[in-house]
Amino acid sequence: GYDLNDYDELFAEKLDLLLQIRDQERLTWDGQFRAPLQDQAIYPRPSRKIPIWIGVGGNPRSAIRAGALNLPMALAIIGGLPERFAPFANMFRQAAKQAGHDPDALPLGVNTHGYVAETSQQAADEFFPSYAQQMTNVGRERGWPPTTREHFDAGRSPRGHLAVGSPQEVIEKILRQHEALGHQRYLMQMSVGTLPHAKLMRSIELLGTKVAPEVWKALVHRFDVDALRGRPGGRRRGLA
Repeated sequence: GYDLNDYDELFAEKLDLLLQIRDQERLTWDGQFRAPLQDQAIYPRPSRKIPIWIGVGGNPRSAIRAGALNLPMALAIIGGLPERFAPFANMFRQAAKQAGHDPDALPLGVNTHGYVAETSQQAADEFFPSYAQQMTNVGRERGWPPTTREHFDAGRSPRGHLAVGSPQEVIEKILRQHEALGHQRYLMQMSVGTLPHAKLMRSIELLGTKVAPEVWKALVHRFDVDALRGRPGGRRRGLA
């Protein structure tokens, strides 16, 4: 029932309310898009402070908002070249700095679609059918063209957005994205459409046993070298 023209104002107001709910046991609050709260008790309370991240797909205001509020940002990259998202990372860090926060201490995450198999061809052939069907369905609502194998393979290229391939290909893809964006967390969404459970479990296993250790090893070495040379990158943490 909301007007999409009010999207940014809605997002800001609901985020403000969410942050206050997280931080206060009793809340008095008044906004534009919902009924006010008067000394409202918020129960049950969590045992620890709930982390809240701002998800950003292509809205500069959201990147600036996340940095200004000192909230971690998760870049959702579902198309295009990942390095084209570098301006969002820069706006995020600059907004944090201008608001008096430490941008090096503020986490940045990257979320992409991905799938890992023993070989590149196997990964592509197993992942494409369900991915193409789901993305075509979403595109029908958003005005995108149908997802073809050509589009899919372009996304799997070294500069593409899809982390779909052999363990070595996915390692190289994550490290390449890290060079462009300097993020501390990477999240792979594998369940795009329907895939046999056993194949998803195998992909998760390869991500954890083959991909993640090599990414950590490469980044630890890179950060050690940067720190020795006095480069800013040496202060950043590796990927989680």
